[in-house]
Amino acid sequence: MSWNEQIEKNQAKLSKQVELLKQVCSDSIEKIETDRDGCPIVWSKKDKNITLLKVMKENSDFSFEFLSDLTAYDDVDGSEEAQGRFVVVYNLFSLQYKTRIRVKCRVSENETIETAVSVWEAANWAEREVYDMFGIQFKNHPDLRRILMDVRWEGHPLRKDYYWRKYQLFNDPEPIPMKLLQEGIE
Repeated sequence: MSWNEQIEKNQAKLSKQVELLKQVCSDSIEKIETDRDGCPIVWSKKDKNITLLKVMKENSDFSFEFLSDLTAYDDVDGSEEAQGRFVVVYNLFSLQYKTRIRVKCRVSENETIETAVSVWEAANWAEREVYDMFGIQFKNHPDLRRILMDVRWEGHPLRKDYYWRKYQLFNDPEPIPMKLLQEGIE
């Protein structure tokens, strides 16, 4: 089978998956779009996000068992700001069907979103990074704390309203959390 034939076969399977997803999870989906490369973008309702992700992973018709990336972006300048300032993005891949799909979910500035760690363990550190860079809170996360910035850092550097020339110098090393020190003792 040629490369182009394989791509066409995968696109046909992906189209069927999207149509089935519309039927199975219609109450969890706000809308479905396609990016310029033909990858479907499923906009999830915030309160139904984890339900949708679980179905996409566990249902054998989808089998999106690989979370290839979890990130976010600040859409403060976007036209849909009233629905939520931030967009959390889940990039999923099906090893069985060799298809990709993207799930997006809007979150307002002072809201929380349910953690995806219960669906994919790999979401743990990615959600910590999103929390560190944007300040998005993940409800029921097992260890939501800064991962890239010093714990004393003020603000979240990837927010559009973050002043880029804001210097924060620390003359002493970052303090080690007592929880981590005690783990080695036990």
